[in-house]
Amino acid sequence: MALTNSNPRLAIVYSSVTGNTEKLAEMVQEAARNQGITIELYPVDEFPLSQLHWLDVVMIGTYTWGSGEIPEEMHSLYQAIEKLGRKELRTAVFGTGDSFFAEFCGAVDRFRDMLYVKTQLVATLKVELTPQPSDEARCEKLIELMRSQ
Repeated sequence: MALTNSNPRLAIVYSSVTGNTEKLAEMVQEAARNQGITIELYPVDEFPLSQLHWLDVVMIGTYTWGSGEIPEEMHSLYQAIEKLGRKELRTAVFGTGDSFFAEFCGAVDRFRDMLYVKTQLVATLKVELTPQPSDEARCEKLIELMRSQ
């Protein structure tokens, strides 16, 4: 089901410590707006997990903690999606990281692996450190992929 065929319910849920992932989430939201799509933006601690049952698309933004781990504040979201049982839910995961570490954006990879099994994973996006203006095109492409599924 393409996003243009109905009034899908979409959300971006993110967590950010340094502000990099928040900036990337805002860039993704702006890319959607540029394509005529309204998408709600939620810091993970403000997102009601009960909404997962009603959404058509969830885009997850995460930073990576420690040695490639999912941040603690994202565990509830991860577990809720894992238990949800909605294979038709379209998802994407994006994040920022530092390639200096052995696992660049490891939390993105961990979410990706679970989302691939439990949902209709459409795309992933990894950005080195602070999002740059050149990443805007990558965000536009991410939205285009979500629209075409």
